[in-house]
Amino acid sequence: MANEQEKEAAGRAAAKLVRDGDIVGLGTGSTAYFAVVALGERVKAGLKIIGIPTSIQTADLARAVGIPLTTLDEHPEIDITIDGADEVDPKLNLIKGGGGALLREKVVASVTKKMVVVADSGKVVATLGKFPLPVEVISFARTVVEKKIVALGATPKLRTKSDGTPYLTNNGNQILDCSFGAIADPPALARELNGMPGVVEHGLFIGLAKVALVGRGDRVEELRS
Repeated sequence: MANEQEKEAAGRAAAKLVRDGDIVGLGTGSTAYFAVVALGERVKAGLKIIGIPTSIQTADLARAVGIPLTTLDEHPEIDITIDGADEVDPKLNLIKGGGGALLREKVVASVTKKMVVVADSGKVVATLGKFPLPVEVISFARTVVEKKIVALGATPKLRTKSDGTPYLTNNGNQILDCSFGAIADPPALARELNGMPGVVEHGLFIGLAKVALVGRGDRVEELRS
């Protein structure tokens, strides 16, 4: 319960940063959920914004709470994005992708003027890597990529659904959840993964977040890189 309260507090605090007329990137996940709900309340009270969702799930939620939606084709630059993270380090490097939306989340983050991360206190870490790093791959190349990731010293595991079949992203790709342990140099690992044929995207978000709002007990703490 305390964890959920921290998530809601962070999400609602982030929603207050959105200004009238903003194009807003709408993140995916349990903490971003609260931000989207809070933004829906502000829209009903008169706030004029347009949202760009990072997943089908978030698009459905945004419509349900009354947030008008658009696309990157119509608005290729975003004023502010509110999104969660699975881990946040002191430099605001992130691991994301636990919810499977890492590719669209990174595309949105890359064209955002201000990316705001929302999280509960348990997501803040000294060093990234306890949470397995999601790597989105095309199914054709999965075995090849698995071998290369093993060669880097990690243990990849195919993400599956409850029936044992491969989980597919909104983009029709598979995800390898890769246990690296402590990631000493996140930018270097990101470059290594970027160079692997068959890797569509990975969950290391380096230098994209501007601020993190972290629910901690009964308050929200602001972190900057």
